[in-house]
Amino acid sequence: MTVSIVEYGVGNVGSVLNMIKRVGGTAKPVGTPGDLRAATKILLPGVGSFDVAMSRLKQQGLDGPLREKATEGVPLLGICLGMQLLASSSEEGRLPGLGLVPGTVRRFRFEDQRADVGLKIPHMGWNGATAVREHAVVKGLETGARFYFVHSYHYMPDDPSDELLRSTYGYSFVSGIQRRNVLGVQFHPEKSHKYGMQLLKNFAEL
Repeated sequence: MTVSIVEYGVGNVGSVLNMIKRVGGTAKPVGTPGDLRAATKILLPGVGSFDVAMSRLKQQGLDGPLREKATEGVPLLGICLGMQLLASSSEEGRLPGLGLVPGTVRRFRFEDQRADVGLKIPHMGWNGATAVREHAVVKGLETGARFYFVHSYHYMPDDPSDELLRSTYGYSFVSGIQRRNVLGVQFHPEKSHKYGMQLLKNFAEL
């Protein structure tokens, strides 16, 4: 089954496309509402700021089809900023998110958690991510799996049962979410070598 990668000017489409192909999947970029409505599996990448990304989705008419496909049960995976766009809102911007996994995105606040206030923001580099429950997309990612992160904000789902992965940077935060067919990971699987390849392979095979 082909993975349709949303192309809206703010994601590493080429890197994700190549990684999907490396793990034996088929992938293609999509940037129009019509192409997106024909998708049977969707990956939403994203880098940069929340409002810019949401504005781009709206300008290309992709926000509505994304919500439609999620409602239809089509597997949808958001990565990095793409995961944050699944939220209801973000402290980084004023625009509402897609609202597919209700929650808010907030900036790291080490002082609130009595954590090391000397930690740098953004959180950048390799870090662990541990599954808090079973799901096909994290199959084979044993404890100790490490991924590449670059972010200043993290997801706080309204419903704790939507949490899929957790990581620690000063304090524990949600690094993966899943509600029915909608998933998201805060890290960059396309930059995370064998563990990222396993996760993308799992998604391509859903």
